[in-house]
Amino acid sequence: MTKQDLVNAAANTAGITKKAAALALDAILAAITTNLKKGQNVTITGFGTFRVSKRAARTGVNPRNPSEKIKIPAMKVPAFKAGKSLKDAVR
Repeated sequence: MTKQDLVNAAANTAGITKKAAALALDAILAAITTNLKKGQNVTITGFGTFRVSKRAARTGVNPRNPSEKIKIPAMKVPAFKAGKSLKDAVR
């Protein structure tokens, strides 16, 4: 499912225009991104939690030259943990 498919589904379900649904979706995604940048979790009850996970620095292998080791720096990555309702719906 693409972003456009989500917009179409939201517009049909809510009975609003596609333009209004696209604006709403963009606002939600922007709010999630802004809060994750601040290091805050975003919890949508019944759906799941978006959070920032810290990945430690590690040594990797250069795929072009497998004998060469490279250092991969520590970084923050977005993570999602599905809520119980979502897990039950998928099962």
